[in-house]
Amino acid sequence: MLHLPDLSPLLPWYEKNARDLPWRHTRDPYRIWVSEIMLQQTRVEAVLPYYARFLDTLPSISALAAAPEAQLLKLWEGLGYYSRVRNMQKAARTVMEQHGGEFPATFEDILSLCGIGEYTAGAIASFAFDLPYPAVDGNVLRVAARLLCYQRDVLSSLAKKELTAAVAAEVKKHPTATLNQALIELGATVCLPNGAPRCEKCPLKSSCAAHQNGLEASLPVRKKPAARKIEARTVLILRVGDRIALRRRPDEGLLSGLYEPYCLSGNRTAKEVESELAALGISVLRITPLEAAKHIFTHLEWHMTGFEVLLDDASAGLLPQELFLAPREKIDKVFALPSAYRAYRAFM
Repeated sequence: MLHLPDLSPLLPWYEKNARDLPWRHTRDPYRIWVSEIMLQQTRVEAVLPYYARFLDTLPSISALAAAPEAQLLKLWEGLGYYSRVRNMQKAARTVMEQHGGEFPATFEDILSLCGIGEYTAGAIASFAFDLPYPAVDGNVLRVAARLLCYQRDVLSSLAKKELTAAVAAEVKKHPTATLNQALIELGATVCLPNGAPRCEKCPLKSSCAAHQNGLEASLPVRKKPAARKIEARTVLILRVGDRIALRRRPDEGLLSGLYEPYCLSGNRTAKEVESELAALGISVLRITPLEAAKHIFTHLEWHMTGFEVLLDDASAGLLPQELFLAPREKIDKVFALPSAYRAYRAFM
């Protein structure tokens, strides 16, 4: 088994350097759970306003369980990875049905909830209930790999198992919640990714094997990800008066259940867009090019061309069946649009 060096110096360092974050001022498992799910794949700075708004609107597990999907997606709009909030609602309903509305207080029961993996279960168990479980996210994997000068691919199942076991052994020697938070904080603010650690500020530098061997910039080892697929698409902001044409994406797949403007495959010219609409009997009053945009998903990139297209009232009844016209003032309040269309949001 791998053995980490003494982590005691982390505790006073954390006490002095920890960021003041709202979820660190509560032992409420619901609030901790919301923060942990939001923080997956998302920067702290981006999460802060969403966290406050979400809890103001849905302050309890019962409120989350009962929320209409449209409200749920609107609260999450812009955070991405929308399956996270759908899984949260499924888990909230399980808590209501199987745990009497009380968030479960054992690691095993927490882990059994929809959308909660070992890291999130460990985080909730330790932060809310002070149970002796590690919370090993990407930040902590990186810290552990550098401390140990670990040479395997850090994202492999073996690496995660070995490094998590090493952290788990240390968690039992210290106040659990504080040590888990300190490791996360160190990875987020000092032991940074992409070859740029701030070793001069690290309380563990004297015992870090990667630092001692001059390898901190090359660790952790990560397998190169597969190249993303590139998809070209043309975004059409179809406008009839002060209404914008939207459609709801399918219930399964990418950005499921969210709303979007009308899109054509490929990067089209203005003339091609007019021809496409003319084939539906729609005449264009004015077409205005918009800026090109790119959005990166985990395994996919959208390369987008955009146009604002002004149509006359008669065209409203000729639009494709999946489209409906939404008043512009309602779009911000009612319909959840993916951040993929951020470049075109001002025109909607």
